[in-house]
Amino acid sequence: MEQLESLGDLAALVRRRKGLYVRWAPTPEHRPGTSRDELTGAELPGLSVNPLDPEPWWRDQPLELWLARRLYDYCHLSHERRRDTKPWVLAGRIVGSGPDNEPLLTDPEPVGRISTAVLREARDMLRDRARHDADWGPLRRPPELKPGLKP
Repeated sequence: MEQLESLGDLAALVRRRKGLYVRWAPTPEHRPGTSRDELTGAELPGLSVNPLDPEPWWRDQPLELWLARRLYDYCHLSHERRRDTKPWVLAGRIVGSGPDNEPLLTDPEPVGRISTAVLREARDMLRDRARHDADWGPLRRPPELKPGLKP
């Protein structure tokens, strides 16, 4: 399994191999085979992942910027869940979509581990490129929708 230390390393891997996904978990084997919907508790038929291949509309924009955005959207998971949650690059077979329209992966094959240096690089790249009046950050559920809290 590759240790990815920069966005350049991750981009090189995505260029070499299509059909890769990022999964946030303590280990690539964590809860093998399934994920659970946090809002409803429903067991899903595969692991929640996010694709690393750019969409066709991305066209000639830098792959590193695409990957930075893919990582930044869920970087809050590394500190809001278990402290040992990390981003892993996996390959596998898509069996459906989860409740947030994320792909669900079975037969996961660990391909790489993304270091915290890559996450810092992604954050810095996006902060440098963000519109100055943009108020945005990693994806998060509003506090009133978190389990155990009343609206």
